[in-house]
Amino acid sequence: MQIGLVGKPSSGKSSFFKAATMVDVAIADYPFTTIKPNVGVGYVTTDCMCKKYRVKCNPNNSLCVDGIRFVPVKLIDVAGLVPDAHLGKGMGNQFLDDIRQADCLIHVVDCSGLTDSEGKQTKDHDPCEDVRFLEREIDLWFTKIIERALEKYKKKKNFGKVEMLDILFDYLTGLGITKGEIKRSLDKYSLDNLEEFSSYLRKISKQIIIAANKIDLPSSEENFKKLKKTFPELAIIPTCAAAEIALKTAKEKNLIDYKDNKMKITGKIDDKQKKGLEFIQKNVLEKYGSTGVEECLNKSVFDVLDYIVVYPVADVNKLSDKKGNVLPDAYLVKKGTTMKEFAGIIHSDMADKFIGGLDAETKRKLGADYELKDGDVVEILFSKR
Repeated sequence: MQIGLVGKPSSGKSSFFKAATMVDVAIADYPFTTIKPNVGVGYVTTDCMCKKYRVKCNPNNSLCVDGIRFVPVKLIDVAGLVPDAHLGKGMGNQFLDDIRQADCLIHVVDCSGLTDSEGKQTKDHDPCEDVRFLEREIDLWFTKIIERALEKYKKKKNFGKVEMLDILFDYLTGLGITKGEIKRSLDKYSLDNLEEFSSYLRKISKQIIIAANKIDLPSSEENFKKLKKTFPELAIIPTCAAAEIALKTAKEKNLIDYKDNKMKITGKIDDKQKKGLEFIQKNVLEKYGSTGVEECLNKSVFDVLDYIVVYPVADVNKLSDKKGNVLPDAYLVKKGTTMKEFAGIIHSDMADKFIGGLDAETKRKLGADYELKDGDVVEILFSKR
């Protein structure tokens, strides 16, 4: 699974990426700081099953801190987007190519209104326009691709029966779009109305949540309210990436205790550091409940993409792998994934030689068609021959 971070230049997109991954990336107040996409690992959080089963876990593919499991997800910080990207303006071609890989998009918006559509400093810019132009650019990009598919369809029609669905899938599969999503769009909109068709297809295949960034600035509060009112159908989360970076950096230096979105000064700091941390405490953590960075990732994975966390083990009685590690792995899988499908995710041989599964809580046997639930701890039974 991959989450794409998108937005205009100077939106704080690269700061958001650094806040989520703590990878050292270029951050500056000028357009196109991000030229080549930055790729890193962020984490979504969920209650670890060690709390439920009252055991001490030994994570392998993830982390557990005080009973909270941190499960890794891949983040792609793509080039900044400017109007007419679908025509190649700015880093448009690279931007559009990069988001092919993303399952979901987090649109980092400068909620302060202090940068224009090209990322240059200004005053009173409406961040609602940034939301509209990103959606429109992706819609127009989809439209261009679909138009090429229609041209091919018209030519091939003369040489026998050709399914429009198959032609569209051939052209759109590289964008990570499924045949089912194309069919849903065809059922809802005619290709005679290409703009509506493209827009709907984008909405269901490249879902977007809004990170209303720079929420700590004075002008952001009213703009945040306006975003919520203008786009009631979108998930819009107040964020302050710069604050998250500052808090994580201070924690690494043992200056503060920072967990569960609460901050407490524990080390020796000077007046300037104290003033900065107190500002974050009052204007971000107390006012909005968090910096919003972790919330954006969780919202993307668990609500938008509809994933759950499943724990495979080799022994449901000991909750361990073959080496004795307790609850070693946590896997993100799509809700509705079956037991046999999960076996194939772990290893193809397990699916080929699949016998069944065992549930750690009830110890009952699970069939191939059993749909996994969030927090399931399961043992996969398969032939060793």
